[in-house]
Amino acid sequence: MTKTAIVTGSEGFIGAHLAKFLHDKGWNVIGTYRLHKADPLQNRPKLIFEQCDLRHSHSVERIIGKYEPTHVFHLGAQSLPTLSWLDPVDTFESNIMGSLHLFEALRRQKRPAVVVSACSSAEYGNVPASAIPVREDQPLQPLHPYGISKVCLDLLAREYFLDYKIPAVNLRLFNTTGPGKTSDAPSDFVRQLVRIRKGVQRPVVEVGNLKPRRAFLDVRDTVRGFYLAALKGKRGEAYNLCATRTHTIEEILRTAMRLSGVKAEVLPVDRLMRPSDEKIIFGDAARIRRDTGWEPTHSLDDTLVSMLEYWDRAHND
Repeated sequence: MTKTAIVTGSEGFIGAHLAKFLHDKGWNVIGTYRLHKADPLQNRPKLIFEQCDLRHSHSVERIIGKYEPTHVFHLGAQSLPTLSWLDPVDTFESNIMGSLHLFEALRRQKRPAVVVSACSSAEYGNVPASAIPVREDQPLQPLHPYGISKVCLDLLAREYFLDYKIPAVNLRLFNTTGPGKTSDAPSDFVRQLVRIRKGVQRPVVEVGNLKPRRAFLDVRDTVRGFYLAALKGKRGEAYNLCATRTHTIEEILRTAMRLSGVKAEVLPVDRLMRPSDEKIIFGDAARIRRDTGWEPTHSLDDTLVSMLEYWDRAHND
């Protein structure tokens, strides 16, 4: 039987990659978006785009009723912690009420769809050094409205599995990057290096705090994690999805400079410094490896090379 997947948030970074991945697997894919569809994914057979505002229950019910999906990959959300402080009401309406509307619509389906939800490492909040790499049984103590909203999604999905037998799996995503990513340190470094190489930026890379350690997972490994979680993940379970080793932000910068062949001055600037930075963000992904066989396959070098190539093409366009 051909699988039919709805990918909410298909215009986003991970959502766009996931829609393409499932399409290439031969699935029928419906990508929902709130404002703008993912332009690079247009004109592919078996890939449909539908506007759907998750905040409106009738919009969600229409999409679910029209396509009767076998699988739903729920990535649609307001995903910026900084914005969640500025507008917590919209964050909660999008992330909590939007998720509730989705699960309610799925509850009314005759055939239950497998639901894989994009939860977040932000659910854990500040984790003591003794608990790093953090495991799924770590207490959930989020520090901002975005993190709170993802805890609510985590609990909602589990409740609908227990009460209504909806086969739900939650993925707590850690740092993910790759081609097309914006607004994280690796993408910021790579974009500046490409601009320097093109001669449109002076040979200075502006940086923030280079000391924190992060485990950046390649987006191609992330979407494979969603796929395997849908096929093999234990229903009602939450899984960390994280790279297997950390690097300092400075290591990432130096690696990107080496791979780009660009020599540049490194300039710390105040506007890129955060009021506080966790010294390390690192999750234990042993549970998903055990249950699904998932393993990350892309090294930091692989990821940065793909990002350099992406931004080089984007600059030419």
